[in-house]
Amino acid sequence: QVQLVESGGGLVQAGVSLRLSCAASGRSFSNYAMGWFRQAPGKERELVAAMRWSGGSPYYADSVKGRFTISRDNAKNTVYLEMNSLKPEDTAVYYCAARRGGIFKGQYNYDSWGQGTQVTVSS
Repeated sequence: QVQLVESGGGLVQAGVSLRLSCAASGRSFSNYAMGWFRQAPGKERELVAAMRWSGGSPYYADSVKGRFTISRDNAKNTVYLEMNSLKPEDTAVYYCAARRGGIFKGQYNYDSWGQGTQVTVSS
């Protein structure tokens, strides 16, 4: 059974950096894609960054390209989302998600989810 546990959210001021962590357990993720989604109040859940655990080019939403970086630590079975130059519009609950195979942008393609971590960026 796949378990994903996010951490690292918080309340920060605009312009600062924050790193989210997603500790993954329950199986080997070598054939999995890992994604970071976010959902702001009244909005749909959107994929902001994703990568295949085995490597390859990551995906970034246009709204975070150049500011966010997704990475992994194989030894710790952990995926990170480094968020720089945060903006108030980045405020959302951030979720880690996993799916077997390649990267897909739609949330319904992911079958394992973490509980979410709140990120609030004040202006």
